Amino acid sequence: MGGRIEVRREGALGWIVFDHPERRNAISEQMWGALPQAAAELGADPAVRVVVLRGAGELAFVSGADISEFERIRTGGAAARGYETLTDAAFSALFSLSKPVIAMVHGFCVGGGLALALTADLRFASEDARFAIPAARLGLGYGEAGIRILVDLVGPSCAKEILFTARLLDAPHALRMGLVNGVFPKASLEQEVRSSAQVIAENAPLTLAAVKRVVAEFARDEASRDRVATAAAVRACFESEDYREGVRAFLEKRRPRFQGR
Repeated sequence: MGGRIEVRREGALGWIVFDHPERRNAISEQMWGALPQAAAELGADPAVRVVVLRGAGELAFVSGADISEFERIRTGGAAARGYETLTDAAFSALFSLSKPVIAMVHGFCVGGGLALALTADLRFASEDARFAIPAARLGLGYGEAGIRILVDLVGPSCAKEILFTARLLDAPHALRMGLVNGVFPKASLEQEVRSSAQVIAENAPLTLAAVKRVVAEFARDEASRDRVATAAAVRACFESEDYREGVRAFLEKRRPRFQGR
C-alpha cells in the first residue's frame, strides 16, 4: 500500500494527516489522488473552522513525492502530464479552501512536501524541521504556479537560493527567509499550533474567508483580479448575523459566538 491520507475532526479543528511513515510520509500516487476529497470534506463541514496539515510520526512532515513510483508513473511526456494533472488537483484543492489552513511542520519538508506546506496560510515549524526543493538534483522542471507562490512568500532572491542550491535549510534559516511564521521546540509544536488554530477558530468565519479571498487576488495580475468577488465577500461580512453578533458582544463586553452566517 502506498500510504494514506487521514482526515480527523476535533471540535473546530480539522486535520489532514500525511500517513506514510515507512517512507518518511512521501506522497504516493494514491495519496495525491485522495487529497482533493479530504479537502472537500473539511471544507464542506461547517463545524470545522481551521484545517491543519501534518505528517504522521516523528520524522517528517512530508519528505517529498514518492520517487520510487517515478519510473512507473512519471517517465515520458504523457505520464509526466498525467502526474502533473494529479498533483495540480491536490494543490488546488488545498489552496482553494476558504478556511484558514495551517501547516504543522516537523522533520523533513522537502520537494512536494514543501509545495504542500506552501498551500497553507500559516506555517509553524519545530526546531528539527528541514526544508528543501531538490528539483535541480533530479532534473525536474518546476512550473510557473509553484514558483510564483514561493516568490510571493520569500521574494525572488530567496526563491532562487532554494531552487538553485537544492540544499536543506534549517528552521532558523527558513524563519529568516519568511518561509515559516514561527519556530518552536519539537515537544511544544503541536500545542503551539493548536493554540493558534483555536484563536483563529473563534473569529468570524466570513471575515476569515474574505481575507483569504482578497489576499489570493493579490497573487493575480492586477488586470485579472476579480474585484467583484472580493467586494461581494466583504459585503457578505457586513450583511451577516455574525457582524451583528460581533458588535453586540463588543458592546456587552463578552466573547462573540460566531456561526458563520
